[in-house]
Order: sequence, then structure tokens, then C-alpha cells
Amino acid sequence: MDVSEPASISSGIAQRYATAIFEIARDNNELSQLETGVSDLSAALDDSADLRDLISSPVYSREAQGKAVAALADKMQLPVVLKNTLGLMAEKRRLFVLPQLVDQLTALIAEHKGEVTAEVVSAKALTKTQETKLAKVLSAQVGKDVKLNTSVDETLIGGLIVKVGSKMIDTSVKSKLASLQNVMKEVG
Repeated sequence: MDVSEPASISSGIAQRYATAIFEIARDNNELSQLETGVSDLSAALDDSADLRDLISSPVYSREAQGKAVAALADKMQLPVVLKNTLGLMAEKRRLFVLPQLVDQLTALIAEHKGEVTAEVVSAKALTKTQETKLAKVLSAQVGKDVKLNTSVDETLIGGLIVKVGSKMIDTSVKSKLASLQNVMKEVG
């Protein structure tokens, strides 16, 4: 059995929903509202263990999921296309793909705006000045506006790991020490 199969199925389902939502919002000139709604929904998923439980637990009935998602969409004032899709996903027992849907929609919106997201992991939190300079350098390299998604990993000791699309730049002290250790093993 291939363990990657469920992930690819989820990704495929999310991609189809995301494409439909994006095209409807684009055709109705509602991309800015969709972007705000997707951002709010992403924050809710990050902040609420109850929401993550609701979308992934088979214990909740379709009706319970549908009512909860409709109430959430109303409270968050999500765009109609997003609210209706969430209701349909609850009805079809597809809410488990919501995190992938949010990721897919975020990527489609960024692509439409000519943006690319760079994943930046640093040993300590970057200042606003450092983030701005890094974004400018990356924009010049990529040729698109770069939006930074930063995180901190103190095990890097120092430096950065930057991922933009399929490219990765690793200037961390941890990786330099690891490569030095490999060189020393070859010599000794």
C-alpha cells in the first residue's frame, strides 16, 4: 500500500475545489474579498483545535458539520462562494481537505497577483528591516514580488534557510558544521 496515496487524493480534491472557487471569485471581481476570507480561515484553522477536530473527526454528522461551518462562515463574514463551498464540502464529507484547500487558494491568489512565497527559517526572529531587505533581494532574483513566511529554529545556531519554489538556499551554521563533519570523516 502506498502511504502517499491519501495525501495525493486530498490534494487533488482540494485543487478542484480551489480552482472552482478561485475562478468564480475572479469572474465576479471578488478576489480581494476571497483573499481576506482565506486569510481569516487560515488563521482560524491555526488557532482553533476545535475547528481542526470538527473538520477531521468522523464523529460529527454531515448536518452538524454543515451547521457549524455555516455559522462560522457567517460569523467570519466569508465570501458567499467560500461559504457555499464549505457547505457543499460538509455535505460531501470533504471538510478534511480544508487545510489543503486554504493552501491551494493562497497559492492561486498569489500567482494571480504575481507573487511568490518564500519560506524563511532563521536561528532568531528577523527584524522588519532584515525582512524588507531579504524580500527585495529575493524579488530581484525571482523577478516577482516575494512574500516572506518566516519561522524560527534555534537549532540552526545562526544563518538562514530560504526556500523559494524548488530552490533552497541554506546558509545556516548547522549545515556548515554538518558538511565540515562529513569532510573530516572523509579525511580521517
